[in-house]
Amino acid sequence: MTTRTGAFVVVGVDGSASALDAVRAGARAAAAQHLPLRVVHAFVWPLYATVQGPLPTDVGLRREADELVAEAVAEAKKVSADLPVTGAVVDGTPTPVLLRATRDAALLVLGHRGLGGFTELLVGSTAVQVSARADCPVLVVRGESRADGPVVVGVDGSALSTEALGFAFAEAARRDTTLVAVHAWQIPTSFIAGEVLPLVYDLDAATAAEERTLAEAVAGWSERYPEVPVRQRVVYGAPARVLIEESAAAQLTVVGAHGRGALGGMLLGSVSHTVLHHAKGPLAIVRHQAESRKN
Repeated sequence: MTTRTGAFVVVGVDGSASALDAVRAGARAAAAQHLPLRVVHAFVWPLYATVQGPLPTDVGLRREADELVAEAVAEAKKVSADLPVTGAVVDGTPTPVLLRATRDAALLVLGHRGLGGFTELLVGSTAVQVSARADCPVLVVRGESRADGPVVVGVDGSALSTEALGFAFAEAARRDTTLVAVHAWQIPTSFIAGEVLPLVYDLDAATAAEERTLAEAVAGWSERYPEVPVRQRVVYGAPARVLIEESAAAQLTVVGAHGRGALGGMLLGSVSHTVLHHAKGPLAIVRHQAESRKN
């Protein structure tokens, strides 16, 4: 399910229903790529025991952690009985444990909410933090993945959106479905003498330029995946809002971690961050592999 080479697919579990949704999605992705699945649970209790000393409940909590990993492994086997699946309980907090697990992975799969999330949060903090720093693409799952609909990918002409396109084409080919390449744009403005003034006055010319941006980005990947039907959509509007609307009919939405408008210090751009919180279905976030290694 990715254009990045990796030895296995990783899924993070914490005992929540959302994590089991991720296990099933991860098992399907691993089986499709003929890769083993690795189930990982971050066991936080030893960090407290280091400070407070061993407590009587330590053994019981470790047993519970082993049991929830075993449950996840069994759930993955229901998806594909022949799938090689291993499970591990790793001492540490979720974000660093999962980030270490992505170093040699093809894909990391997470549920959108875990047991520790505040009820008002749309996406758990672990999913946000890991999506911003992982060394491989991250699939954030919301419920059971739909079996129909296209793969939708956001394109802005940046190098990272080109990588997201490659990921999306590979996934559309695997799912035998249509790829919808979406390029959303807005007229740039400038604030002069107390007024907001447009910097573009020929709307037709601007639209044609945006259409060329999308067509050029898609062309090379279409040649590599001639079997994938492609629909190109140039939409006037805020990119995050447009992609969220498109995600409602998609079986998967794909975005780059950040695009042309991202500030240099941002690990997750405003568009990808907003889509992560509001997408109507599974979302894949793609980062530069070299960039991931630096952060």
